[in-house]
Amino acid sequence: SVDEEMIASIVSRWTGIPVNKMLQSEKDKILNVENILNQEVIGQNQALRAVSRAIKRNKAGLSDVNRPIGSFMFLGPTGVGKTQVAKTLAKFLFDSEKSLIRIDMSEYMEKHAASRLVGAPPGYVGYDEGGQLTEAVRRNPYSVVLFDEIEKAHPDVFNTLLQVLDDGRLTDNKGVTIDFKNTIIIMTSNIASDKIMEYNDEVERENAVNSELKRYFKPEFLNRLDDIVIFNPLDLEAITKIVDILFRDIEKKLAQRDIKVTLSDSAKAYIAEAGFDPVYGARPLKRALYDVVEDKLAELILEDRVIEGSSVNFDIKNGEVIVNIE
Repeated sequence: SVDEEMIASIVSRWTGIPVNKMLQSEKDKILNVENILNQEVIGQNQALRAVSRAIKRNKAGLSDVNRPIGSFMFLGPTGVGKTQVAKTLAKFLFDSEKSLIRIDMSEYMEKHAASRLVGAPPGYVGYDEGGQLTEAVRRNPYSVVLFDEIEKAHPDVFNTLLQVLDDGRLTDNKGVTIDFKNTIIIMTSNIASDKIMEYNDEVERENAVNSELKRYFKPEFLNRLDDIVIFNPLDLEAITKIVDILFRDIEKKLAQRDIKVTLSDSAKAYIAEAGFDPVYGARPLKRALYDVVEDKLAELILEDRVIEGSSVNFDIKNGEVIVNIE
């Protein structure tokens, strides 16, 4: 029989509007947004609370309908989950990580580069291609737009962004107005990372970060944002939880081939220690997971020692990786 969810799914494919936009069940999901995000992003409760509040305000109809769903600046050292929050939001709100539009602001450091966001003027190379920002949002109006390393952008870029934050729309080089009302705008920056790592006291940290921000950004730009969110450096406990999340992905992949894979507590602790770096956060963790688990698994599968129906356990004894196959 045809039910509401099937119809919503078909209409979603036709229109590009996410299924959850059409279902009453979305309300329950929105109420639970913080818990869902916490399952994917570890050690950043305060940051996730700020983002969740803005989404709830928007969905309840309490925020300005002519502006994006939410606009945030994420501050913090590398590898602490800033981009992961953007990916998780895209998946949560718009059903797919493909709804993440990522723009590297290090490519917009020159004055002439600013026009590339909305498209080159008539007579210039690239006029027919449209703007890198406007074209991406025109094709995918329900999306999370991530501006990576925003501090590197030329000042002219901020004039363009102010229009998006203020009016929720932008006109491209061909005179077409693009609607940003169904987007979430996220800007990431490593500005003040040293201050974030230096101060443990929340008030001191915030004051130090704010004075650093004023050196880079004009007050009228910062005041347009819904929130400036500080991401904490990750500790070893958080890194250990991230090992669980990354390992879950490996488990899912292999379960499709009827292969069960497990990790002992000592192996998990070993990977967390090897992948923990106070400066680079969780970045080295994937490399540690490759070294201990994935590289060995790949060899065992190619040698046919691990086949459909196998159970594989990874353990550590005296610093050596032990693989038990059943």
